[in-house]
Amino acid sequence: MLNAILPVLLLVGASLVLLSVRILAKRGGRFPNTHVGGSAALRRKGITCVQSMDAAMRRPNPHRVPERTPAPTNP
Repeated sequence: MLNAILPVLLLVGASLVLLSVRILAKRGGRFPNTHVGGSAALRRKGITCVQSMDAAMRRPNPHRVPERTPAPTNP
């Protein structure tokens, strides 16, 4: 059992170290922005994030026309 777990842990550890070399070695290194909004090519095509689109659609429209008029009140 230990003969199988130890090589796997070493392999996973080495993979993590190798994947993070660019981030650790570069001054001010960060993880790459893989979000849809972070891609200039997608922005040029007009493709945005679903969460951003949802937030934009939920904002109240100041130019809307009310669908109903309030019922008149009789004094």
